[in-house]
Amino acid sequence: MEPLIALVAGFLAARLAGLAGVDMLDGWHPALKVGLAAMFLLTASAHFVPRLRAKLLAMVPPGLPRPELLVTLTGLLELAGALLVLVPATSRWAAGALILMMIAMFPANVSAARRRLPGVTPLGLRTALQVLFVAAATLTFAG
Repeated sequence: MEPLIALVAGFLAARLAGLAGVDMLDGWHPALKVGLAAMFLLTASAHFVPRLRAKLLAMVPPGLPRPELLVTLTGLLELAGALLVLVPATSRWAAGALILMMIAMFPANVSAARRRLPGVTPLGLRTALQVLFVAAATLTFAG
């Protein structure tokens, strides 16, 4: 649920800043980019905080090799996406890459939910959140 809070809080804070006169944030589209960046900065950080990293390592489906490397790589990709989505010249490409990454990583969420790992969001709610996150990135990509 924390990524949803980061997305919404980042969006609302940026939108309020835009309404208060920060020209570069004036509009829903720039605010959505900030929300998306906030969400991915939060999720990327989980890949490197030991307690949270352990949970992510457990989520890697058993058949995949080198869980440590996969968690590190996806964390770095999330961090890069979060930063590059804020740069006008790379925003569209970053959003597209984040969409592809979310789709590619979703089976790990399904696997974790089916294995009933502790602290994993139930599959129905996780699917709804994933659709929302992909929709936010798609709106960023399209804009």
